[in-house]
Amino acid sequence: MTSKEIFAEIKKKRSFLCVGLDPVLEKLPRHLQKEKDPVYVFNKIIIDQTIDQAVAYKPNLAFYEAMGPKGLDILQKTLDYLPADVFTIADAKRGDIGNTSSLYARAFFEKMNFDAITVAPYMGEDSVTPFLKFDGKWVILLALTSNQGSQDFQMIADEKQKPLFVTVLEKSKVWGNSENMMYVVGATRVSHIQTVRQLVPDHFLLVPGVGAQGGSLEEVARAGMNAQCGLLVNSSRGIIYASSGEDFGLAAKKEAQSLQVAMEELLNTYC
Repeated sequence: MTSKEIFAEIKKKRSFLCVGLDPVLEKLPRHLQKEKDPVYVFNKIIIDQTIDQAVAYKPNLAFYEAMGPKGLDILQKTLDYLPADVFTIADAKRGDIGNTSSLYARAFFEKMNFDAITVAPYMGEDSVTPFLKFDGKWVILLALTSNQGSQDFQMIADEKQKPLFVTVLEKSKVWGNSENMMYVVGATRVSHIQTVRQLVPDHFLLVPGVGAQGGSLEEVARAGMNAQCGLLVNSSRGIIYASSGEDFGLAAKKEAQSLQVAMEELLNTYC
């Protein structure tokens, strides 16, 4: 998908919502445990109930890999179930030397047909560029995350008081462009989102951390929105675990609708 196609979906749905499909078998509603394939059924219901509000879906690979080969089968069935006009993100956080990255890229882009993959930049350019060789596919580079340990490296300043995350943005934006590279920027780092946007004015940002982790949707939009919206805001737990009962699908829909209403207002204000 191109950035224009992503923006077209945002305008059509009046939403920039990304739903994280991160199922844990033990957390699924009890009535689903009777199903032959409870995780897949859970994913299908979440998709059915949120598809009118979500422009993207982001399965975190760890939740599927933890189930072994069966989990990867569930992941592929989930991808196959998704409509072709939604943006799919493999939250895999890969990043290794060139030949290994090339194989990761083939696995996620050719075999599984994801639109995008999250990539860790720590090993530098040759660990990222193999993912950028696939037309129509996207790298979503970890730039400024919201976890507590992000302070350990991302905020380290050089002799000019420039934090490491700024260096990552400055270097990486010349490896790709706004049509094949996005950046992960945590919603709880709102004070720095404006800095990120100044450095990469035309790139999409994938923003986790709104809702359950305490990030403010309005503050993120004010700091990070551009003329094409430029934001995909992810919600996982707040939507998929909105209820643990038989009404979990309707509860997920209600949460997604609530976010969509807020997002539509923000689009009208800033975009």
